[in-house]
Amino acid sequence: MEKLKIAIQKSGRLSEKSMKLFEECGISQNNGKRKLVATSPDFPVEWLFLRDDDIPQYVNDGVADIGIVGENEVLEKGYPVRIVEKLGFARCRLSLAIPKEYEYSGLNWFQGKRIATSYPKILKDFFSEKGIRTEIHQISGSVEISPAIGLADGIFDIVSSGSTLISNGLKEVEMVAKSEAVIIGKADLSQDKQEILEKLLFRIRATQKSRKNKYVVLNAPNDRLEEIIELIPGMKSPTVMGLANEGWSSVHSVINEDVFWEVIDALKQKGAQGILVIPIEKMIV
Repeated sequence: MEKLKIAIQKSGRLSEKSMKLFEECGISQNNGKRKLVATSPDFPVEWLFLRDDDIPQYVNDGVADIGIVGENEVLEKGYPVRIVEKLGFARCRLSLAIPKEYEYSGLNWFQGKRIATSYPKILKDFFSEKGIRTEIHQISGSVEISPAIGLADGIFDIVSSGSTLISNGLKEVEMVAKSEAVIIGKADLSQDKQEILEKLLFRIRATQKSRKNKYVVLNAPNDRLEEIIELIPGMKSPTVMGLANEGWSSVHSVINEDVFWEVIDALKQKGAQGILVIPIEKMIV
């Protein structure tokens, strides 16, 4: 049987989170010595461990069938690959920053300015669309020190918490794009490989959906049961079972993490008691 070739970053946080995701999906790998190629004993995949900025090209050239990489690298390289799935981790933004002592008046501030970045294509496309002419200096690494050493007036770089900017005397003034880890691929996979990819995506979606939901068990007074059920409809309908104490029922359902605390507060106001919250390992819908 064919194996699906997957390119991932050979080291770093994105690599660690990618491999953790595979483990959560029940896919182990035999790369104990961190070789450049590894296979799985329990799923038909083969991993290629590469530099993150090389992954879009390897996928585009067909060396790898799919790849896990930051969306920023996909935008910068510009290869005609498709985003198969957004993974929700390694989130960051690509932003413009300037020295904190400068007064910022809007995008026109950058007119005629020198900007240092490791992402010249994204920046050039952005300013071209806005009709702003700048002098872009492409550098790799230590972009944040460029204004301090007189190389540039501002920078364009990845920002997560913003602490690196602050420590270098910079302030973020414009967000140009958002980025997160994505699966990229091409449309011409063989039927066998497409079937493997669909099975992989099924596992990934089930694993990720479980992270965004909590299993909840609670005791509800029967005279408020309908109101409580309206608050927690679950995947289709909550499970309701009578308790030994007359007038009470046990309700089992699922709550999305985004509205969890608001729903819990509302449940308490409706008279729910003994609320238990249980993490979900996998969620198949």
